[in-house]
Amino acid sequence: MGRAIDLRTLAAMLVGVFGFFAVISPVPAWALIGGGLVILIGSALSPRALRADRRRSQPMSGPVVWPNPSMKAVAEALPDPCIMTDAQGIVRFVNDLAIQRFGLVSRGDPLNFKLRATALNDALERVVALDRAETAEWLEKIPTERWFEAHLAPIHFQPDPHATLRRPDFVIVVIEDLTERRRSERMRADFVANASHELRTPLASLTGFIETLQGPARNDAVAREKFLGIMMQQASRMKRLIDDLLSLSRIEMKAHMRPDAIVDVGELMWDVIDSLQPLANENAVELCAEIAEKPMPTMADRDELVQVFSNLIENAIKYGASGGKVDISAEADPQGGDQWLVSIRDYGPGIAEEHLPRLTERFYRADIVSSREKQGTGLGLAIVKHILTRHHARLQIESSLGAGATFSVRLESQSAIAHSPQINTPNGEQTRTHQSPAKIIRAR
Repeated sequence: MGRAIDLRTLAAMLVGVFGFFAVISPVPAWALIGGGLVILIGSALSPRALRADRRRSQPMSGPVVWPNPSMKAVAEALPDPCIMTDAQGIVRFVNDLAIQRFGLVSRGDPLNFKLRATALNDALERVVALDRAETAEWLEKIPTERWFEAHLAPIHFQPDPHATLRRPDFVIVVIEDLTERRRSERMRADFVANASHELRTPLASLTGFIETLQGPARNDAVAREKFLGIMMQQASRMKRLIDDLLSLSRIEMKAHMRPDAIVDVGELMWDVIDSLQPLANENAVELCAEIAEKPMPTMADRDELVQVFSNLIENAIKYGASGGKVDISAEADPQGGDQWLVSIRDYGPGIAEEHLPRLTERFYRADIVSSREKQGTGLGLAIVKHILTRHHARLQIESSLGAGATFSVRLESQSAIAHSPQINTPNGEQTRTHQSPAKIIRAR
């Protein structure tokens, strides 16, 4: 019907035009009109015109249907969030991973109601318009920085034999979280830059003092003694940094090898506290320990856990010295979960809230001047994080300015081996019950 109307309209216009010319032309009007109609009908009925007309008469998109069970099963099997939309950008299916990551994405709503990334929505429009796959990447800054990359592709239920630009029946959107990859890339670049800087500074100092001793201060005994002392400090700083770098490298090499030795957390904490008592005395800090009497077995690398708790307590002594006291506790986690809770709390100046998320990054310092004055390398908490990750443990940091800081570690317990002879005495009590006179102990 549409084509007939078009032909009649064109014929009428042609008759009018030829009628006009018939008045001013000696050629018979019927010849002009007849010739025009022949040309018009011949062009309309040509094979090329018929094919073009069929293409124009095809619907721009297929009927609105929902993804079939097979498509849904494939989407659910993907390791990333997956969303299916129709050609209008209306959500037709969402897999469980997408719901977990982005919240409830309502079927029947436009995709941009939930995901307001301009790059994603522009890519969706291009997929529909050009009938080709697209990739979009964007950054979300609220509540935390997260990077995403979406892969979009058109889906047609039936192939188009005429190769026309028919709109796809569906568009599949698979979203990959690039946050960890981007953070790793940034941390790797920062690590190289920071390590170079940390090594360059003491090395430049050593080089300068050596040149001075070889030149103007060659025969100056007083200057020589002074410079040699400073050189020893700088060399010690480089040694600590290299030791921490090697330690971090060793831990990363064993990151996927979970320890299998039996360790008593309470026994280990007493050893750490005893080893750090001289440092506490030097800084006029009282160590107050409250360790559960019952055994607290876990599967761990003992030396690595010693490194974790030595680092945390040493930081509390150094940076919280103004509070005059550090509380240390180890007990069954009150929140349950069959795990042990170890907490170290200082009463020092505390840490500003904006620094807390980044404290475990390599070379990150909340207070650069204070850290270097206390001979910190900026790698201590990064080492702690990597060790605890290997042990499937969690670190929690709570602090605010003027209120001190609390570092809590949750370790999985091993209740099945609680009666191991390596941990218990025959009567089931701890083998160590002595009290160091230099500290206050409130045993449960």
